[in-house]
Amino acid sequence: MNLKKTLAPIALLLLFSASTHAQEIIIDGVAAVVGRNIIKYSDIERSYTQSRLHAGNSNPHETKCAILENLILNQLLIHKGEIDSVDVKDISDDDVDQYVQMYLRNDLLQYGTKENLREATGFNYEELKEQYERMIKNILVSQHVQYGLTKDVQITPREVSEFFDKLPADSLPMIPERYEISEIVIQPDISESERNRVRTQLAELRERVIKGEKFSMLATLYSQDLETAKKGGETGFFTRGDKLGEFESAAYALKPGEVSPIIETKQGFHILQLIERRGNNINVRHIQITPKVSAEDLLHARIFLDSLAVEIRKGSISFDEAARQHSSAPNAKQGGVVINPNDGSPRFDRDDAIKLYYNVGLQGMDEGQVSNACITKTEDQQDAYRIVMLNKKHPSHKANLKDDYDSIYNAALAAAKQDKMVQWAKKQMKNTYIRLSEEYQDCIFNNLQ
Repeated sequence: MNLKKTLAPIALLLLFSASTHAQEIIIDGVAAVVGRNIIKYSDIERSYTQSRLHAGNSNPHETKCAILENLILNQLLIHKGEIDSVDVKDISDDDVDQYVQMYLRNDLLQYGTKENLREATGFNYEELKEQYERMIKNILVSQHVQYGLTKDVQITPREVSEFFDKLPADSLPMIPERYEISEIVIQPDISESERNRVRTQLAELRERVIKGEKFSMLATLYSQDLETAKKGGETGFFTRGDKLGEFESAAYALKPGEVSPIIETKQGFHILQLIERRGNNINVRHIQITPKVSAEDLLHARIFLDSLAVEIRKGSISFDEAARQHSSAPNAKQGGVVINPNDGSPRFDRDDAIKLYYNVGLQGMDEGQVSNACITKTEDQQDAYRIVMLNKKHPSHKANLKDDYDSIYNAALAAAKQDKMVQWAKKQMKNTYIRLSEEYQDCIFNNLQ
Protein backbone atom coordinates (compact mmCIF):
# COMPACT_ATOMS: atom_id res chain seq x y z
CA MET A 1 0.00 0.00 0.00
CA ASN A 2 1.24 3.46 -0.83
CA LEU A 3 1.26 5.83 2.12
CA LYS A 4 -0.11 8.55 -0.14
CA LYS A 5 -3.78 9.09 -0.93
CA THR A 6 -5.23 7.00 -3.70
CA LEU A 7 -6.12 10.03 -5.84
CA ALA A 8 -3.47 9.95 -8.59
CA PRO A 9 -1.15 12.94 -9.07
CA ILE A 10 -2.57 15.20 -11.76
CA ALA A 11 0.54 15.48 -13.91
CA LEU A 12 1.15 11.73 -13.79
CA LEU A 13 -2.39 10.99 -14.85
CA LEU A 14 -2.14 13.40 -17.75
CA LEU A 15 1.06 11.73 -18.92
CA PHE A 16 -0.67 8.37 -18.83
CA SER A 17 -3.60 9.80 -20.74
CA ALA A 18 -1.56 11.34 -23.51
CA SER A 19 1.35 8.95 -23.87
CA THR A 20 -0.38 5.57 -23.70
CA HIS A 21 -0.75 4.03 -27.12
CA ALA A 22 -3.85 1.87 -27.06
CA GLN A 23 -4.12 -0.62 -29.86
CA GLU A 24 -7.92 -0.81 -29.61
CA ILE A 25 -10.23 1.50 -31.57
CA ILE A 26 -11.81 4.17 -29.39
CA ILE A 27 -15.11 5.70 -30.51
CA ASP A 28 -14.63 9.27 -29.35
CA GLY A 29 -17.07 11.76 -27.91
CA VAL A 30 -17.52 14.13 -24.98
CA ALA A 31 -17.58 12.36 -21.60
CA ALA A 32 -17.77 15.55 -19.54
CA VAL A 33 -17.74 19.33 -19.85
CA VAL A 34 -15.93 21.43 -17.23
CA GLY A 35 -16.31 25.16 -17.80
CA ARG A 36 -15.16 25.75 -21.35
CA ASN A 37 -13.12 22.54 -21.49
CA ILE A 38 -14.12 19.01 -22.41
CA ILE A 39 -13.02 15.56 -21.30
CA LYS A 40 -13.21 13.05 -24.13
CA TYR A 41 -14.03 9.36 -23.96
CA SER A 42 -10.59 8.71 -25.45
CA ASP A 43 -8.92 10.52 -22.51
CA ILE A 44 -10.60 8.09 -20.11
CA GLU A 45 -10.01 5.01 -22.27
CA ARG A 46 -6.30 5.66 -22.68
CA SER A 47 -5.84 6.10 -18.94
CA TYR A 48 -7.93 2.98 -18.35
CA THR A 49 -5.68 0.97 -20.67
CA GLN A 50 -2.64 2.16 -18.70
CA SER A 51 -4.40 1.33 -15.42
CA ARG A 52 -5.00 -2.24 -16.54
CA LEU A 53 -1.34 -2.62 -17.48
CA HIS A 54 -0.23 -1.55 -14.00
CA ALA A 55 -3.01 -2.75 -11.72
CA GLY A 56 -4.59 -5.63 -13.63
CA ASN A 57 -8.29 -6.16 -14.17
CA SER A 58 -10.80 -4.52 -11.83
CA ASN A 59 -14.34 -3.20 -12.09
CA PRO A 60 -14.09 -1.30 -15.40
CA HIS A 61 -16.82 1.23 -14.70
CA GLU A 62 -15.56 2.05 -11.18
CA THR A 63 -12.02 2.46 -12.52
CA LYS A 64 -13.19 4.76 -15.31
CA CYS A 65 -15.22 6.81 -12.82
CA ALA A 66 -12.08 7.25 -10.68
CA ILE A 67 -10.15 8.33 -13.77
CA LEU A 68 -12.90 10.79 -14.68
CA GLU A 69 -12.80 12.22 -11.15
CA ASN A 70 -9.09 12.96 -11.52
CA LEU A 71 -9.61 14.48 -14.94
CA ILE A 72 -12.38 16.73 -13.60
CA LEU A 73 -10.11 17.95 -10.79
CA ASN A 74 -7.41 18.69 -13.33
CA GLN A 75 -9.83 20.55 -15.59
CA LEU A 76 -10.99 22.64 -12.62
CA LEU A 77 -7.36 23.67 -12.07
CA ILE A 78 -6.96 24.56 -15.75
CA HIS A 79 -10.30 26.40 -15.73
CA LYS A 80 -9.14 28.50 -12.75
CA GLY A 81 -5.88 29.20 -14.57
CA GLU A 82 -7.85 30.48 -17.56
CA ILE A 83 -10.17 32.62 -15.42
CA ASP A 84 -7.21 34.10 -13.53
CA SER A 85 -5.27 34.56 -16.79
CA VAL A 86 -2.36 32.63 -15.33
CA ASP A 87 0.92 33.72 -16.88
CA VAL A 88 3.38 31.05 -15.85
CA LYS A 89 6.89 32.33 -16.41
CA ASP A 90 8.19 28.82 -16.88
CA ILE A 91 5.85 28.14 -19.80
CA SER A 92 8.22 29.23 -22.55
CA ASP A 93 8.08 27.74 -26.02
CA ASP A 94 11.55 26.29 -25.44
CA ASP A 95 10.52 24.52 -22.20
CA VAL A 96 7.45 23.03 -23.84
CA ASP A 97 9.43 21.99 -26.90
CA GLN A 98 12.02 20.16 -24.79
CA TYR A 99 9.33 18.02 -23.15
CA VAL A 100 7.57 17.45 -26.48
CA GLN A 101 10.78 16.32 -28.17
CA MET A 102 11.57 14.00 -25.24
CA TYR A 103 8.18 12.27 -25.53
CA LEU A 104 8.42 12.04 -29.32
CA ARG A 105 11.94 10.58 -29.11
CA ASN A 106 10.71 7.94 -26.67
CA ASP A 107 7.82 7.14 -29.01
CA LEU A 108 10.13 6.74 -31.99
CA LEU A 109 12.50 4.57 -29.97
CA GLN A 110 9.55 2.34 -29.08
CA TYR A 111 7.98 2.12 -32.54
CA GLY A 112 10.99 2.63 -34.82
CA THR A 113 9.45 4.82 -37.53
CA LYS A 114 6.88 7.61 -37.85
CA GLU A 115 4.68 5.27 -39.89
CA ASN A 116 4.71 2.64 -37.15
CA LEU A 117 3.94 5.39 -34.64
CA ARG A 118 0.93 6.50 -36.68
CA GLU A 119 -0.39 2.95 -36.95
CA ALA A 120 0.01 2.38 -33.19
CA THR A 121 -1.52 5.65 -32.00
CA GLY A 122 -3.89 6.68 -34.76
CA PHE A 123 -2.11 10.05 -35.04
CA ASN A 124 0.55 11.22 -37.46
CA TYR A 125 3.74 12.79 -36.10
CA GLU A 126 2.53 16.39 -36.29
CA GLU A 127 -0.84 15.57 -34.70
CA LEU A 128 0.89 13.77 -31.83
CA LYS A 129 3.23 16.73 -31.41
CA GLU A 130 0.24 19.08 -31.10
CA GLN A 131 -1.35 16.80 -28.49
CA TYR A 132 1.83 16.76 -26.42
CA GLU A 133 2.15 20.57 -26.63
CA ARG A 134 -1.40 21.01 -25.37
CA MET A 135 -0.91 18.42 -22.63
CA ILE A 136 2.32 19.96 -21.32
CA LYS A 137 0.95 23.50 -21.25
CA ASN A 138 -2.08 22.25 -19.34
CA ILE A 139 0.17 20.41 -16.88
CA LEU A 140 2.23 23.54 -16.23
CA VAL A 141 -0.86 25.69 -15.74
CA SER A 142 -2.50 23.16 -13.38
CA GLN A 143 0.73 22.73 -11.40
CA HIS A 144 1.03 26.50 -11.04
CA VAL A 145 -2.54 26.81 -9.74
CA GLN A 146 -2.13 23.77 -7.49
CA TYR A 147 1.06 25.19 -5.99
CA GLY A 148 -0.65 28.47 -5.24
CA LEU A 149 -3.49 26.68 -3.45
CA THR A 150 -1.32 24.39 -1.33
CA LYS A 151 2.00 26.19 -0.75
CA ASP A 152 1.02 27.31 2.76
CA VAL A 153 -0.21 23.91 3.98
CA GLN A 154 1.70 22.77 7.08
CA ILE A 155 1.29 19.86 9.49
CA THR A 156 2.41 19.22 13.07
CA PRO A 157 4.16 16.13 14.47
CA ARG A 158 0.88 15.23 16.16
CA GLU A 159 -0.91 15.27 12.80
CA VAL A 160 1.82 13.04 11.33
CA SER A 161 1.26 10.57 14.16
CA GLU A 162 -2.52 10.68 13.71
CA PHE A 163 -2.11 10.10 9.96
CA PHE A 164 0.04 7.05 10.61
CA ASP A 165 -2.30 5.66 13.28
CA LYS A 166 -5.20 5.70 10.80
CA LEU A 167 -3.34 3.43 8.37
CA PRO A 168 -4.48 -0.23 8.67
CA ALA A 169 -1.73 -2.20 10.41
CA ASP A 170 -2.03 -5.15 8.04
CA SER A 171 -1.47 -2.93 5.00
CA LEU A 172 1.59 -0.98 6.10
CA PRO A 173 4.24 -1.14 3.38
CA MET A 174 7.55 -2.91 3.69
CA ILE A 175 10.39 -0.40 3.58
CA PRO A 176 13.31 -1.75 1.53
CA GLU A 177 16.85 -1.88 2.85
CA ARG A 178 18.29 1.63 2.96
CA TYR A 179 21.79 3.07 3.01
CA GLU A 180 23.26 6.26 4.47
CA ILE A 181 26.32 7.43 2.58
CA SER A 182 29.04 10.09 2.76
CA GLU A 183 31.46 11.04 -0.02
CA ILE A 184 34.61 13.04 -0.65
CA VAL A 185 34.95 14.35 -4.18
CA ILE A 186 38.09 15.80 -5.72
CA GLN A 187 37.54 17.76 -8.92
CA PRO A 188 40.90 18.90 -10.26
CA ASP A 189 41.19 22.44 -11.58
CA ILE A 190 41.25 22.84 -15.34
CA SER A 191 44.66 23.97 -16.53
CA GLU A 192 45.11 27.36 -18.20
CA SER A 193 46.61 25.63 -21.23
CA GLU A 194 43.38 23.64 -21.68
CA ARG A 195 41.29 26.79 -21.32
CA ASN A 196 43.47 28.50 -23.94
CA ARG A 197 43.05 25.52 -26.28
CA VAL A 198 39.28 25.84 -26.11
CA ARG A 199 39.41 29.62 -26.64
CA THR A 200 41.62 29.12 -29.69
CA GLN A 201 39.28 26.50 -31.16
CA LEU A 202 36.25 28.76 -30.69
CA ALA A 203 38.11 31.74 -32.13
CA GLU A 204 38.83 29.69 -35.27
CA LEU A 205 35.16 28.65 -35.53
CA ARG A 206 34.05 32.26 -35.08
CA GLU A 207 36.38 33.36 -37.85
CA ARG A 208 34.97 30.68 -40.17
CA VAL A 209 31.43 31.98 -39.55
CA ILE A 210 32.47 35.57 -40.22
CA LYS A 211 34.04 34.40 -43.50
CA GLY A 212 30.76 32.88 -44.62
CA GLU A 213 30.40 29.35 -43.26
CA LYS A 214 27.04 28.48 -41.74
CA PHE A 215 26.94 28.78 -37.96
CA SER A 216 24.33 26.01 -37.78
CA MET A 217 26.55 23.53 -39.62
CA LEU A 218 29.54 24.25 -37.38
CA ALA A 219 27.33 23.97 -34.28
CA THR A 220 26.14 20.55 -35.42
CA LEU A 221 29.71 19.42 -35.97
CA TYR A 222 31.52 20.92 -32.99
CA SER A 223 29.17 22.05 -30.20
CA GLN A 224 29.30 19.92 -27.05
CA ASP A 225 25.79 21.00 -26.02
CA LEU A 226 24.31 17.90 -27.62
CA GLU A 227 20.69 18.94 -27.09
CA THR A 228 21.04 22.10 -29.19
CA ALA A 229 23.76 20.81 -31.53
CA LYS A 230 21.28 18.54 -33.33
CA LYS A 231 19.20 21.68 -34.03
CA GLY A 232 22.13 23.61 -35.46
CA GLY A 233 22.89 25.16 -32.08
CA GLU A 234 19.43 26.76 -31.79
CA THR A 235 18.26 27.32 -28.23
CA GLY A 236 14.65 28.27 -28.98
CA PHE A 237 13.06 31.49 -27.74
CA PHE A 238 13.84 32.63 -24.20
CA THR A 239 13.51 35.79 -22.15
CA ARG A 240 15.53 37.52 -19.47
CA GLY A 241 16.10 35.34 -16.43
CA ASP A 242 15.88 32.04 -18.32
CA LYS A 243 19.61 31.56 -19.05
CA LEU A 244 22.91 31.97 -17.25
CA GLY A 245 23.79 35.63 -16.74
CA GLU A 246 26.86 35.76 -18.98
CA PHE A 247 25.06 33.89 -21.77
CA GLU A 248 22.02 36.14 -21.53
CA SER A 249 24.02 39.38 -21.50
CA ALA A 250 25.91 38.37 -24.62
CA ALA A 251 22.74 37.24 -26.40
CA TYR A 252 20.77 40.44 -25.76
CA ALA A 253 23.70 42.58 -26.94
CA LEU A 254 23.59 41.07 -30.45
CA LYS A 255 21.91 42.24 -33.63
CA PRO A 256 20.28 39.65 -35.95
CA GLY A 257 22.99 37.58 -37.65
CA GLU A 258 25.77 39.04 -35.50
CA VAL A 259 28.25 36.68 -33.81
CA SER A 260 29.29 37.31 -30.22
CA PRO A 261 32.81 37.37 -28.82
CA ILE A 262 33.84 34.26 -26.87
CA ILE A 263 32.09 34.15 -23.50
CA GLU A 264 32.54 31.88 -20.49
CA THR A 265 29.85 30.33 -18.29
CA LYS A 266 29.99 27.50 -15.77
CA GLN A 267 29.04 25.18 -18.65
CA GLY A 268 32.09 26.11 -20.72
CA PHE A 269 33.01 28.60 -23.45
CA HIS A 270 30.53 29.75 -26.11
CA ILE A 271 30.02 31.86 -29.20
CA LEU A 272 26.46 32.99 -30.04
CA GLN A 273 24.58 34.22 -33.07
CA LEU A 274 21.25 36.03 -32.80
CA ILE A 275 18.55 34.48 -35.01
CA GLU A 276 15.48 36.55 -34.17
CA ARG A 277 14.07 38.97 -31.61
CA ARG A 278 10.36 39.16 -30.76
CA GLY A 279 9.85 41.91 -28.23
CA ASN A 280 11.75 40.77 -25.14
CA ASN A 281 12.05 37.18 -26.40
CA ILE A 282 15.06 36.12 -28.43
CA ASN A 283 16.28 33.02 -30.22
CA VAL A 284 19.99 32.34 -30.68
CA ARG A 285 22.36 29.68 -31.91
CA HIS A 286 25.42 28.83 -29.90
CA ILE A 287 28.48 26.63 -30.01
CA GLN A 288 29.64 25.36 -26.63
CA ILE A 289 32.99 23.74 -25.96
CA THR A 290 33.79 22.62 -22.42
CA PRO A 291 37.43 22.41 -21.28
CA LYS A 292 38.36 19.06 -19.77
CA VAL A 293 40.50 18.05 -16.83
CA SER A 294 43.79 16.53 -17.90
CA ALA A 295 44.51 12.83 -17.42
CA GLU A 296 47.56 13.73 -15.33
CA ASP A 297 45.53 15.89 -12.92
CA LEU A 298 42.90 13.15 -12.64
CA LEU A 299 45.60 10.64 -11.75
CA HIS A 300 46.91 12.95 -9.00
CA ALA A 301 43.35 13.24 -7.61
CA ARG A 302 43.00 9.46 -7.55
CA ILE A 303 46.33 8.95 -5.79
CA PHE A 304 45.51 11.63 -3.21
CA LEU A 305 42.07 10.15 -2.44
CA ASP A 306 43.46 6.62 -2.11
CA SER A 307 46.04 7.90 0.38
CA LEU A 308 43.32 9.87 2.21
CA ALA A 309 41.19 6.71 2.45
CA VAL A 310 44.13 4.93 4.09
CA GLU A 311 44.45 7.70 6.70
CA ILE A 312 40.71 7.54 7.44
CA ARG A 313 40.84 3.76 7.87
CA LYS A 314 43.81 4.13 10.25
CA GLY A 315 41.86 6.65 12.33
CA SER A 316 44.32 9.48 11.68
CA ILE A 317 41.44 11.67 10.51
CA SER A 318 37.66 11.22 10.49
CA PHE A 319 35.75 11.01 7.24
CA ASP A 320 33.70 14.02 8.34
CA GLU A 321 36.78 16.19 8.90
CA ALA A 322 38.49 14.96 5.72
CA ALA A 323 35.41 15.92 3.69
CA ARG A 324 35.31 19.40 5.25
CA GLN A 325 39.00 19.94 4.49
CA HIS A 326 39.36 18.40 1.04
CA SER A 327 36.09 17.70 -0.77
CA SER A 328 35.09 19.96 -3.66
CA ALA A 329 31.48 18.74 -3.56
CA PRO A 330 28.67 21.07 -2.35
CA ASN A 331 28.08 18.81 0.69
CA ALA A 332 31.63 19.28 2.01
CA LYS A 333 30.46 21.56 4.85
CA GLN A 334 28.10 18.78 5.99
CA GLY A 335 30.98 16.33 6.26
CA GLY A 336 30.18 14.82 2.86
CA VAL A 337 26.80 13.42 3.89
CA VAL A 338 24.73 12.69 0.77
CA ILE A 339 21.10 13.86 0.89
CA ASN A 340 18.34 12.12 -1.03
CA PRO A 341 16.73 14.82 -3.24
CA ASN A 342 13.42 12.94 -3.28
CA ASP A 343 12.65 13.31 0.43
CA GLY A 344 15.43 15.44 1.94
CA SER A 345 16.66 12.59 4.16
CA PRO A 346 20.15 11.00 4.20
CA ARG A 347 18.67 7.58 3.32
CA PHE A 348 18.58 5.91 -0.09
CA ASP A 349 16.82 2.69 -1.05
CA ARG A 350 19.47 0.05 -1.55
CA ASP A 351 18.88 -0.34 -5.29
CA ASP A 352 18.91 3.43 -5.86
CA ALA A 353 22.16 3.80 -3.92
CA ILE A 354 23.82 1.02 -5.91
CA LYS A 355 22.79 2.71 -9.18
CA LEU A 356 24.10 6.09 -8.03
CA TYR A 357 27.39 4.54 -6.89
CA TYR A 358 27.54 1.79 -9.49
CA ASN A 359 31.35 1.47 -9.46
CA VAL A 360 31.87 1.63 -5.68
CA GLY A 361 30.65 -1.82 -4.63
CA LEU A 362 28.29 -0.61 -1.89
CA GLN A 363 26.46 -3.93 -1.67
CA GLY A 364 29.63 -5.61 -0.43
CA MET A 365 30.63 -2.93 2.08
CA ASP A 366 30.12 -2.97 5.85
CA GLU A 367 29.01 -0.03 7.96
CA GLY A 368 31.90 2.40 8.45
CA GLN A 369 33.88 0.97 5.53
CA VAL A 370 35.58 3.41 3.12
CA SER A 371 35.92 2.64 -0.59
CA ASN A 372 38.90 3.15 -2.85
CA ALA A 373 38.89 6.11 -5.25
CA CYS A 374 36.41 5.76 -8.13
CA ILE A 375 35.85 7.92 -11.21
CA THR A 376 32.67 10.02 -11.26
CA LYS A 377 31.04 13.02 -12.97
CA THR A 378 30.25 16.31 -11.24
CA GLU A 379 27.00 18.22 -11.71
CA ASP A 380 28.58 20.16 -14.59
CA GLN A 381 29.71 16.86 -16.16
CA GLN A 382 33.40 17.25 -15.36
CA ASP A 383 35.52 14.19 -14.59
CA ALA A 384 36.41 13.77 -10.92
CA TYR A 385 37.27 11.08 -8.35
CA ARG A 386 35.51 10.23 -5.09
CA ILE A 387 35.74 7.95 -2.10
CA VAL A 388 32.60 6.80 -0.32
CA MET A 389 31.84 5.66 3.22
CA LEU A 390 28.80 3.51 4.00
CA ASN A 391 27.61 5.16 7.21
CA LYS A 392 24.68 2.92 8.04
CA LYS A 393 22.55 0.10 6.69
CA HIS A 394 18.87 0.11 7.63
CA PRO A 395 17.40 -3.39 7.18
CA SER A 396 14.13 -3.96 5.37
CA HIS A 397 11.19 -3.55 7.75
CA LYS A 398 7.52 -2.69 8.03
CA ALA A 399 6.97 1.09 8.08
CA ASN A 400 7.02 2.70 11.54
CA LEU A 401 7.18 6.23 12.92
CA LYS A 402 10.56 5.84 14.62
CA ASP A 403 12.57 4.72 11.59
CA ASP A 404 10.55 6.26 8.76
CA TYR A 405 9.33 9.59 10.13
CA ASP A 406 10.54 11.63 7.13
CA SER A 407 8.72 9.42 4.63
CA ILE A 408 5.54 9.37 6.71
CA TYR A 409 5.73 13.14 7.20
CA ASN A 410 5.98 13.65 3.41
CA ALA A 411 3.04 11.30 2.86
CA ALA A 412 0.96 13.07 5.52
CA LEU A 413 1.81 16.48 4.05
CA ALA A 414 0.84 15.26 0.58
CA ALA A 415 -2.45 13.98 2.00
CA ALA A 416 -3.11 17.33 3.69
CA LYS A 417 -2.46 19.16 0.45
CA GLN A 418 -4.70 16.73 -1.40
CA ASP A 419 -7.46 17.32 1.16
CA LYS A 420 -7.18 21.07 0.63
CA MET A 421 -7.35 20.53 -3.14
CA VAL A 422 -10.47 18.42 -2.77
CA GLN A 423 -12.20 20.98 -0.56
CA TRP A 424 -11.30 23.71 -3.03
CA ALA A 425 -12.59 21.59 -5.94
CA LYS A 426 -15.92 20.99 -4.21
CA LYS A 427 -16.44 24.73 -3.85
CA GLN A 428 -15.37 25.33 -7.44
CA MET A 429 -17.86 22.78 -8.71
CA LYS A 430 -20.72 24.84 -7.27
CA ASN A 431 -19.69 27.80 -9.45
CA THR A 432 -18.47 25.95 -12.54
CA TYR A 433 -20.58 24.52 -15.33
CA ILE A 434 -20.09 20.74 -15.23
CA ARG A 435 -22.01 18.21 -17.28
CA LEU A 436 -21.44 14.45 -17.43
CA SER A 437 -22.47 12.24 -20.32
CA GLU A 438 -25.25 9.74 -19.64
CA GLU A 439 -22.73 6.92 -19.35
CA TYR A 440 -21.01 8.55 -16.35
CA GLN A 441 -23.92 10.17 -14.51
CA ASP A 442 -24.11 7.25 -12.07
CA CYS A 443 -20.46 7.60 -11.02
CA ILE A 444 -19.85 7.66 -7.28
CA PHE A 445 -16.81 9.85 -6.77
CA ASN A 446 -14.62 9.29 -3.71
CA ASN A 447 -13.69 12.93 -3.20
CA LEU A 448 -15.71 15.25 -5.43
CA GLN A 449 -19.18 13.98 -4.50
